[in-house]
Amino acid sequence: MATEQAAENYTVEDLVALNPYNPDILNDLEKFVNEQVSSQTYNLDANLSLLRLYQFEPERMSIQIVARILIKALMAMPAPDFSLCLFLIPEHVQMEEQFKTLIVLSHYLEVNNWSNFHIYILCAGFEQAIQTYAIHVLSLTYQKVPRPVLAEAINIEGLALDKFLEYHATNSGWLIEKGGQSQVVVLPRNEFNHPELKKNTADTVPFEHVTRIFPVLS
Repeated sequence: MATEQAAENYTVEDLVALNPYNPDILNDLEKFVNEQVSSQTYNLDANLSLLRLYQFEPERMSIQIVARILIKALMAMPAPDFSLCLFLIPEHVQMEEQFKTLIVLSHYLEVNNWSNFHIYILCAGFEQAIQTYAIHVLSLTYQKVPRPVLAEAINIEGLALDKFLEYHATNSGWLIEKGGQSQVVVLPRNEFNHPELKKNTADTVPFEHVTRIFPVLS
């Protein structure tokens, strides 16, 4: 009854902020995880709070909810959310098959093994989130990406890839060049794919620091 009244008066975020270790909000947090999956939203703080509550009340742990938390965390890469959540999950739970699979998938993402990844569609928005992460990694690593390499990374080919490239050429600053028998995608310049853009603050000393040194040397 208390939980129902609290849910009526407060949002889940309010409940977590007021008392993240209150076991009475556990059911609300579980419902909130399901809402995140269905609405394609995400709240790491609420999910971490639920995992901590499971630590105190392991008999109330829902394996399905924990799996969904990890899937949403996986979709948030390159943020370290997956590792943060995994740290709060007991080792014997991690040994269950579905969690082993998710841990393998996180490894695939870390080593950019895209070809073995796209066979898994775990929830709505999952593939789009992985595509976004793949593009993020490519943009940090390459100035130009051959069309076949991009196609493998995001698991899109043919006309769908044409539309994808057209969209990003219009909205993301991509340039499409002819490269032999295939196209080459020129990615926007940043300090990672063009190191010369990175400001080397270590080589610059503020003037006021220099003026402080002179009296010491004299």
